[in-house]
Amino acid sequence: MTDHLFNLHGDVLAAMRRGPKSFAKLAFVLSDADEPADTYAGHFRDRILAAGPGDELVALWHRTLTSWDLTEQADWSGAPARTDARRSDTYDRLGFGADLRKALDQAVPVFKEPGATVISKEFTSWYSRDTAAARSFYWNSYEQMLRRKGWSDAAVTGLDEASHAVVERLSDPTRTEAYGARGLVVGYVQSGKTANFTGVTAKAIDAGYRLVIVLGGTLNLLRGQTQRRLDMELVGRENILRGADPSDPDALIDVDYQDDEDWPAKFVSHGARPSSLGFFDIERLTTRSNDYLGLQSGIRALEFEKQSRTKPLYDPDNLHHAAARVMVVKKNKSVLAKLIKDLKKIGPILSEIPALIIDDESDQASVNTTDPKKWEDGKVVRKAINGQISQLLGLLPRAQYVGYTATPFANVFVDPGDEEDIFPRDFLISLPRPTGYMGVQDFHDLESEGAAEETHVRGIYDSTGDRLQEALDAFVLTGALKLYRADHGVAEGPFRHHTMLVHESIRMAEHAALALRINSMWHRSAYTGQEGHARLAALLDKDFRSYADEELPTPTSYDELKPYVSRARQLINSGGEPVIVVNGDTERDYEQPELDFDRTPHVWKILVGGTKLSRGFTVEGLTVTYYRRTTQQADTLMQMGRWFGFRPGYRDLVRLYIGREEAMGKSRTVDLYEAFEAICRDEETFRDQLTRYATLVDGKPQVTPAQIPPLVSQHLSWLKPAARNKMFNAELVEIRSPGQWVEPTAYPTNAADLRHNAEVWLPVLKALSEETSVFVTLSEDDRGGYTRYPARTAVLSHAQLLGTMSSLAWGRPDLFAPNLAYLKDASDAGCATDDWTIILPQTSGPTSVAAGILGSQPVTLVQRKRNARGVFNRISGVAHRQSAERIAGLRSLSDDDPFASQLHQTRRGVVLLYPVVDPDLGDPADLVAGGMIDPAKVVLAVAFIPAAGPAGNSVPYVRFRAIDSSRRREATIEVP
Repeated sequence: MTDHLFNLHGDVLAAMRRGPKSFAKLAFVLSDADEPADTYAGHFRDRILAAGPGDELVALWHRTLTSWDLTEQADWSGAPARTDARRSDTYDRLGFGADLRKALDQAVPVFKEPGATVISKEFTSWYSRDTAAARSFYWNSYEQMLRRKGWSDAAVTGLDEASHAVVERLSDPTRTEAYGARGLVVGYVQSGKTANFTGVTAKAIDAGYRLVIVLGGTLNLLRGQTQRRLDMELVGRENILRGADPSDPDALIDVDYQDDEDWPAKFVSHGARPSSLGFFDIERLTTRSNDYLGLQSGIRALEFEKQSRTKPLYDPDNLHHAAARVMVVKKNKSVLAKLIKDLKKIGPILSEIPALIIDDESDQASVNTTDPKKWEDGKVVRKAINGQISQLLGLLPRAQYVGYTATPFANVFVDPGDEEDIFPRDFLISLPRPTGYMGVQDFHDLESEGAAEETHVRGIYDSTGDRLQEALDAFVLTGALKLYRADHGVAEGPFRHHTMLVHESIRMAEHAALALRINSMWHRSAYTGQEGHARLAALLDKDFRSYADEELPTPTSYDELKPYVSRARQLINSGGEPVIVVNGDTERDYEQPELDFDRTPHVWKILVGGTKLSRGFTVEGLTVTYYRRTTQQADTLMQMGRWFGFRPGYRDLVRLYIGREEAMGKSRTVDLYEAFEAICRDEETFRDQLTRYATLVDGKPQVTPAQIPPLVSQHLSWLKPAARNKMFNAELVEIRSPGQWVEPTAYPTNAADLRHNAEVWLPVLKALSEETSVFVTLSEDDRGGYTRYPARTAVLSHAQLLGTMSSLAWGRPDLFAPNLAYLKDASDAGCATDDWTIILPQTSGPTSVAAGILGSQPVTLVQRKRNARGVFNRISGVAHRQSAERIAGLRSLSDDDPFASQLHQTRRGVVLLYPVVDPDLGDPADLVAGGMIDPAKVVLAVAFIPAAGPAGNSVPYVRFRAIDSSRRREATIEVP
């Protein structure tokens, strides 16, 4: 039966490619019916209200309204994307009344989740929506495949917007002057970055890019995954077959997917070879099994035929008729050397080829990790892969470089002034957290009541010892629950694979011992006997039933689940053992058929491994993780979080057993759960800054990536943002210290600077009270008691203290600059201090010496000795700290220390001020004349505590940024 209403709406909306227009007018023109077009509004509203699941008309409007909602740059609306105001503008232009608006809003709510965040240089607009729509053959095929895979309209439209934002910032492939943009796209670990760069590749090829080089990781395992993904979702059956008949067995001999159960049904089909349809083909220069081995079909494989030989390849007359070449190559020195060697043979046409280089995991191997201090005569020395990428960019002047990573810190530490390197000088795009994604935030409750931790996180130990047996039981139990759900209406797709990851060490010998232990434990677990069933029943009751998703089927008793436990055990034990060890010294060690998630129908195994399971490799069906490996680099630790990703149908079953206190070295202990929380804060801070900088001012960018490389935070002192050899170019710019002791120790030694500092402090010295106040230090041992000390005090505004601290001379200005940057930060996340209590302790007794400084009232001098490096080991007295902490709110108020309690106020900081004399200069009494001391003989030193501030801003951390070698002589760039 023909759906006339759907057909009419399809025709009308197709005519609105550039945005919403009067629906009634277009319907009147396009309708074949005699009935006036305006009556369709009533029919439409009734259809929407009565529609059931799968109604095509509702689906059509869902796609259209969502697309209009999410369009970032809409020339037909001044309202921001993802807002009710944008939707209201849409309805106004369509001419819809209140009743129809209400019905549509119920059927298609406004999608308000944040989109991609973009920091970008200004660029010449060439890739408009009209341009994209006019040439969209491969993008349309990719989009249709995503919808067949079950992607929602919002997810597809979001990917469309994010990939469009990348492509429009590349150079126009038809422009006369060669220009190579450099960009970075930041996603989340296992969050769909591949989907984004597949979309970018599809759009770029449609637009005219004719050579695509994907740098697909450092292992064949990862490169093969990427190749298969692109072949399946972009290249398509017809391009893989190169026009051969898919029903001819002889034609399939060279197809590398013959044993892939998804071939050909799940590979995108273009209907025929694209060139026969009036479009252009994609030629693969690598296959799933073979990396780049040299041009096996000869140099002609990279020779582009021109329709007009007198015009360059990038001329539209040639470009849009030429086939595209795509290769997925490993970041390997010998592989890239072959590619560079072959490209050099091509000759002058290299300068005419619009090329796109996609660098997956761009912070791995691609970054130059040589120490600039060891370069001779300032000449850059590059590591092999970084140097080869630079060569590729040099050989292909029209090549655009786009890096992809979830851990961008190493990339933003690249020198922006090095024109041949990969700093993202043109754009930096942060992808939104996808709907349905489980990331760090789902396992850590930063400010909430602990629901995420309670649901998903378990310690490695409990009162009975190691919980590995419990983790193993949880793996069997969750497998049974997946089978139960598949039998009770939940789609089986997400349950095809079921895995557990055990990650304790990087040492292969320890992997073997651990695998043996787990195999032995498995065979002793008695999953077919009463003891095993009793354990599983208890675990179901005490754990999994309590946190089960109410919208998913869950058995009411263990007896109901018991048959599925038997089936789960059989699947896990297939092949005789439940464990696969994933490690090795060579590529062959990773070529394990039982680990091939694409070609193996069901992988239900426990994976034991180390480094090779910690980056890029997707562990399909991962449900239970037992994790205790430490590292001191935040990016490395984050990449080990293989439990992040999408868990449709079993999100509530995910369990993470993680070390809460593990030995590190000889003495230090580390809480791995705390470490991941610190990374989460680092990541959120980085993304918050991108959002802050991304807001346009008068239609122009506030900053570009090269002007202010985003500041990288470090919330945990021992967990550096990246490895040391990736931070040679990192500059510490801020130490955020809410509620923390800060004690500078590098003061000047020359007389002029010391006299200058005394003059700066003089107004503060004169503001101190003439009478002393008595502070009390309470004993914290079992003996009780207390110590009193007198002090002169004053209260200064934050502006007064900041003016003083900003004017001081320092022995090492670079050491204090990061603290000063924090004090200067007036943003919501900055220094939350309104005023400061100044405390200058006074002592008495036969050895005490008091003196005035530049005419101030007498103050007690203290002695502190500089070390061999010319800095003081400490400044503040231990007995003085307790009252200062009480004033700052770090200790409870006490009647025993009334003056400190009285001085306490919210948003008040504390400064301990000491007139310090180095005993090497002589006895302090000998330095005093007429009650005064020469200001060139005294160091006015401080220790201070900024106010702790609101809970969300009270976490201390440090921030780094990249040094720009091309701007070393310029003034410090201030954060806006």
